[in-house]
Amino acid sequence: MSSLSGIGGRLYRGETSIDFIGKRRRWYAFSGIIIIISAITLGTQGLHLGIEFKGGSEFSISKAGATVEDGRAAIAAAGVTGETVVQKVGNNRLRIQTGALDSFAAVKSSLAQTFGVNVDDIDTQIIGPSWGKEITKKALYGLFGFILVVMLFLTVAFESKMALAAIIATIHDVFITVGIYALVGFDVTPATVIGFLTILGYSLYDTVVVFDKVRENTKSITSTGKITYSAAANLAVNQTLVRSFNTSLIALLPVASILFVGAGLLGAGTLKDLSLALFIGLATGTYSSIFIATPILAQLREREPAMRALSKRVAQHAPGAVTLEAKGGLNGSNSGSETKVSWARGPRNQPKRKGR
Repeated sequence: MSSLSGIGGRLYRGETSIDFIGKRRRWYAFSGIIIIISAITLGTQGLHLGIEFKGGSEFSISKAGATVEDGRAAIAAAGVTGETVVQKVGNNRLRIQTGALDSFAAVKSSLAQTFGVNVDDIDTQIIGPSWGKEITKKALYGLFGFILVVMLFLTVAFESKMALAAIIATIHDVFITVGIYALVGFDVTPATVIGFLTILGYSLYDTVVVFDKVRENTKSITSTGKITYSAAANLAVNQTLVRSFNTSLIALLPVASILFVGAGLLGAGTLKDLSLALFIGLATGTYSSIFIATPILAQLREREPAMRALSKRVAQHAPGAVTLEAKGGLNGSNSGSETKVSWARGPRNQPKRKGR
């Protein structure tokens, strides 16, 4: 920990610097690959919606030695056709989900006969298609409403370009998380939607922390003319890097325990839906706030005439100016392996004032 704090101190003081902004094309390419994979997965497999959204019936049976094959056989014996999902939850519990049923009692009877339990011991849940459509509509309203409110807040608290960069990073996080959900094949339930909303909040929290430091570093930057906007934003990311890492690690540890212990070992299905969305979203949100949101913000601001003029002044190595010296420069180059901050100082010997 002392080594980590020492690295954090050097990053904060600018003694050590990682070029996040100058190498932004690398991060964009990496995120683009993940987004393409997510899009292909969503297009080919789609999301596995739970019965809360699409409607249907669910049967839960607790029986020692219950197997997925026995559950499928019991459903087939009841004459059920169409999509059926049979899952093992824990060691002795079986969960069966079906579409809308015409012979609900026949399915319960077949399951009771197959597993040797009473009909009343089978937990059932029935959700109609209209109820599922209403839940889906409310979930979408909540998602888009949250994004709209957050965009308005960021626009008031910071500036429009910061709000745009933060929203792009948030959409990036949600899309990747949804793609991984489709790849893994977990059911999308109301708990998953809650996880998505939590992702949005945490991703924006981490981005706001970085942007607040960017705003502090770029205050009156055009009047001082000592450093470019990209250099100041890159310094802000370095200064908040250790804090973001520590915050994300502390948040990921309990979520990982819920995912791997609660869902994996104990077989808590509801925890699995929520914890997977949280785990992926927290990790992706930390990544996007550093590697996506801030580079996009710097790219948007560098297009402004005032920032272009500032870059030209800094490039002239005026006395006391700070420049980023990297192979290929700041504008989109990613071939440089090291970024150096240098100060162009004025002459050492200054004429002394004569005393009265």
